[in-house]
Amino acid sequence: MTALSRRRVLGATGSLAGAAALGLLDTAPAAARTDRAATAWRGSRSANGWKILDEAASHTIEGSGLTVRLAEGDPATLLLHVARRFHYEIDQLRKKDVTGHTTSREVRRPHESNYLSGTALAIRPHAYPLGVRSGLYPQELVVVRDILAELDGAVVWGGDFASPQESHFEIALGPAHPKVRGVARKLRSWRDVPGLGAGTVDAFAPERRAAVKAFGRRNGS
Repeated sequence: MTALSRRRVLGATGSLAGAAALGLLDTAPAAARTDRAATAWRGSRSANGWKILDEAASHTIEGSGLTVRLAEGDPATLLLHVARRFHYEIDQLRKKDVTGHTTSREVRRPHESNYLSGTALAIRPHAYPLGVRSGLYPQELVVVRDILAELDGAVVWGGDFASPQESHFEIALGPAHPKVRGVARKLRSWRDVPGLGAGTVDAFAPERRAAVKAFGRRNGS
């Protein structure tokens, strides 16, 4: 059990069940709320500007034994970092917990088109469906916010969308944006330095929490 798994029992006020009990959530089945809006995505690029792929390479999520299909290069570097940190710091990933590239053009919201380009990743999509908030414990949100700050806006989280999807992480910027290249380069450099990267971070350290707050102020969140 991770340190966060031990902490999470102390913060159940943020749970999905608790929010539903308070009447803060629409508890109708997710399919009833979202499937009617599904439409076919047209065009050669996904909503974030990346080229739609007919196929994507399979990548291993370090420490989990799982694989996920993602666009090669910087997108895979960024999104695999998200998955690794979730696995090490929030909860152990299991079979069928993670999905990536798809060839199905049926999308319910534009951000779901990013799976077509292999530039989005979903962690436990059935547990955190489209249209539902408050599926994560407060301590888990601390880690998610730390990941987003560490990636400096190159990746965004679906929990912040108007139509939330807390399982969803995507490349936020286009393929030519220097921040995508720069953050990916930083992550790759950590592989050669002991004590850096996923599995070595304490998201609850004061300096990390301060960095998250500063990132939020810069980005208006």
